[in-house]
Amino acid sequence: MVGSDVFRAKFFSLYLPLTLYLVFLLFPFYWMLIVSFKPTNDLFDMKFSPFWIQQFTLENYLYLFQNTDFITWLKNTLIVSIVSTILSLVCSIFIGYALARLRFPGSNFLGLGIFLAYLVPPTLLFLPLAQVISELGLNNTYWALILTYPTQLIPFASWLLMGYFRTIPKEIEESAMADGCSRIQILFRMVLPLSVPGLLSAGIFCFTLCWNEFLYALIFMSSGSMKTIPVGTVSDLIKADTLFWGALMASAVLGSFPIAFIYSFFVKHYVSGLTAGAVKG
Repeated sequence: MVGSDVFRAKFFSLYLPLTLYLVFLLFPFYWMLIVSFKPTNDLFDMKFSPFWIQQFTLENYLYLFQNTDFITWLKNTLIVSIVSTILSLVCSIFIGYALARLRFPGSNFLGLGIFLAYLVPPTLLFLPLAQVISELGLNNTYWALILTYPTQLIPFASWLLMGYFRTIPKEIEESAMADGCSRIQILFRMVLPLSVPGLLSAGIFCFTLCWNEFLYALIFMSSGSMKTIPVGTVSDLIKADTLFWGALMASAVLGSFPIAFIYSFFVKHYVSGLTAGAVKG
């Protein structure tokens, strides 16, 4: 009886809420997937249940590849996301390490200020950034986004890495300095190898934000063959009052796959990097 009471208590207090939350969390992805494999007519025919597939088809994916520039959108998104992530990580490593280890007047306030800069809404920044990009003649080029995205990525990544660098014992660096290593040598030979979870966490965050970003991509790279996946999906698959639901969902599925792939392999490092930075930051 005691065992059954314990199981019943765990079921209602733990397993049932987790199951409901899991269904709530995964249902949009399930819906997106089944709609992408349904014929267009089935989507609007009330004879068919909307919760599963009666007739399996690949016509939505074929439409996406044959009637849109999805491959070009994918290439543009990859180039912008990878280069922006690398640029942001390089800058954040030096900023985070300097704030974590070097002591100078105002260092604590500077660290707080960098994090507060991340909280500024992008909708307040795109007007001045649009003017800068226009003055530099970078509209509709990769550099328009590669130079813009780090304004949002570097503050948070620097704050995250600063917290992670502080979890590394100072004694390791002091011993290396006693052996004649410079700060740069310590950073690249000792600190970075010990900070892989933090680097992966910051990198995944930066890549995800770049991959899903819509506002700046719509303003700076929305014409011709320079569209990214979010912009191309909205502009080419939503025309006036006509929505190509099957192709929209197919684009969403394919666009979500790289992010899901990355998180599935690095989720442990991502969580450990975030928690370490949160506790010690």
